[in-house]
Amino acid sequence: MYISVASDPLSLFLYGLAIVIFIASIVIQASVKSTFNRYNGVKNRRNITGAQAAQAVLHKNGVYDCRVEMISGELTDHYDPQANVIRLSEAVYKSASVAAVGVAAHEAGHAVQYATEYGPIRIRGQILPVVQFASRFSWILIFLGFLLDIFLLGSVGVALFAVTTLFYLITLPIELDASRRALAAIGEPDMLDADEKVGAKKVLTTAALTYVAALAASIVSLLRLIVNVSRRD
Repeated sequence: MYISVASDPLSLFLYGLAIVIFIASIVIQASVKSTFNRYNGVKNRRNITGAQAAQAVLHKNGVYDCRVEMISGELTDHYDPQANVIRLSEAVYKSASVAAVGVAAHEAGHAVQYATEYGPIRIRGQILPVVQFASRFSWILIFLGFLLDIFLLGSVGVALFAVTTLFYLITLPIELDASRRALAAIGEPDMLDADEKVGAKKVLTTAALTYVAALAASIVSLLRLIVNVSRRD
């Protein structure tokens, strides 16, 4: 039987929590840009560019076969494990700002994770095909389950959605570890001074909050789906 949100305290709570997380996500995204722009205007004293910082982090960790390339876009920086390439936006690649060094070092941290076969990276790689399948079909099965009132179909859809939540759960420590590796490298004497490292840490910490928000949103969505499907049994 259908239970309206207005008459169900648990559903109302989860719905309200989802709204709070959505608003928080918008605030965090704005904060990421604001923090990056702030420290992108602060030039580091050693005039190290993002590209040079990425290479330095790689070499400090014994990684010499990873390329660093420039790409277009804003905050499009990422590491491509298939090509073994760190791709940095122009604002990071060419810039000698505190923010550019932090972002570039973070992406280099991901390359180091793959080079050292960091555990969570291996796990995420193993479940990635399942996650890609789940992201395509989970909502289709959930929708059909509700539309046709077929409990099993909806339950399978929710189970697939749970896989995507697991992916977010695994991704968070991976991102935090990449930042930890980055800060450890750029804190050495030949990179950033102590006060500059504080700025780089603020940039990376703010960016990490986006993954926290994504995980929280996925967990709440999963709980809402579980509640709705279980009450249709």
